[in-house]
Amino acid sequence: MRVVLAPMEGVLDYRMRDLLTQVGSYDLCVTEFIRVVDQVLPDRVFHRYCPELIGADVYGSCTKAGTPVRVQLLGQYPEYMAENAAKVIELGSSGIDLNFGCPSKTVNKSRGGSILLKDPENLYQIIKAVKEAVPNETIVSAKIRLGYEDKTLAIENAQAVEAAGANELTVHARTKLEGYKPPAHWQWIAKIKNAINIPVIANGEIWNLADAIKCREVSGCKDLMVGRGALTIPNLGQVIKQESNIMPWLEVLAILSAYTEFETHGDKSKYYCNRIKQWLKYLKNHYQQADELFVDIRRLKTAEEIKAAL
Repeated sequence: MRVVLAPMEGVLDYRMRDLLTQVGSYDLCVTEFIRVVDQVLPDRVFHRYCPELIGADVYGSCTKAGTPVRVQLLGQYPEYMAENAAKVIELGSSGIDLNFGCPSKTVNKSRGGSILLKDPENLYQIIKAVKEAVPNETIVSAKIRLGYEDKTLAIENAQAVEAAGANELTVHARTKLEGYKPPAHWQWIAKIKNAINIPVIANGEIWNLADAIKCREVSGCKDLMVGRGALTIPNLGQVIKQESNIMPWLEVLAILSAYTEFETHGDKSKYYCNRIKQWLKYLKNHYQQADELFVDIRRLKTAEEIKAAL
């Protein structure tokens, strides 16, 4: 089985990928989405979202732990998605992932993400164009939800993904309208899996080993993608694959300290306070100490104050 670290816009950037792949035994990472409109983006944009591409011609686009990183593109125009996909592969990405699941109102309003689940033909044309633009051996994957407002097109969308030539499909087991509200409808992933012949990766509400076991049982999928669960239990991939113990708080604290060193140097330092508090909100779902630490720092406003508290 594989456990994939999900793309989470504004959360799972390259620093988080670096830290979590060192402890989580993840098999693949997918980047935050890169928005494509009506032009070929310059190299610097791809390098900003995926610094692992720098030097990828020698080592492949991998984290320091050796986990492959696949660039994710989001857009509505087949020709520009194709041209940017070809560019990304030239830069060394470990495949291309296409985002048809983003529920953001802003993204959907501009015809990106899950709004495309209303139009299986457009979905097909985008994937087909991308697949034709990259070398035959390139893995092209897609991520979808069960639908936009309802699930009536779930099977048709999945079949469009397969017919267009995608190599694998990740399914988030909720509609756009359902957002992230429990439950995840894993039984619908099973319906999709039974309707197509490419590998399907199950995603949604996988917070721990028990969830992973149940999801695999209900969905019939061998492979899983985890996002928020990986922020709650940093070594979740290892827990799922090897039934390892959940890492103790002291080890989590060491990761938080390493994250602090990352975030307080360079261009992201201004976001540090909000980001560390955001991560602690996930961690406190499992670690009582994270709840206590969050209480200690929630009113702090500078990186220096928070570093001292850690």
